[in-house]
Amino acid sequence: MSTPNTRLAELGITLPTPVAPVANYVPFVRSGALVHISGQVSVDADGGIRGVVGEEVDLRRATLAARLCGLNLIAQMSAAVDGDLSRVRRVVRLGGFVQAGPGFFDIPRVVNGASDLMVEVFGDAGRHARSAVGVYRLPMNFAVEVDAIVEVA
Repeated sequence: MSTPNTRLAELGITLPTPVAPVANYVPFVRSGALVHISGQVSVDADGGIRGVVGEEVDLRRATLAARLCGLNLIAQMSAAVDGDLSRVRRVVRLGGFVQAGPGFFDIPRVVNGASDLMVEVFGDAGRHARSAVGVYRLPMNFAVEVDAIVEVA
């Protein structure tokens, strides 16, 4: 069975540099075997995906935004386990927040962008509990934010 690091390579994914906090918090906290990862927004090297989903951002692009959040979460996981993602035993929970317009209701489909990535990278250990919530605004006008709890060895 391949490792998460191998699967990332097979998928052609290079993890981004973990995003530094923009306020008074830390990117992750380990408590026992659980790592709580702060919300990661839909940012990438090009600036990311910003705007209101259902207005400036369509479903396809919003799902990509959630995938970007997932990549940023995995980058934080990697930092938490010193680069050895095989130490991630389970993605326990994702919390997805979508900056949704008043007529947009496909919020769970958007957050699938992050959920699907976790399963692609971690296999069955990537299957998780989840919430998917539409919100009025997200920091810096990002379209999506996702946080996570993971179990590590």
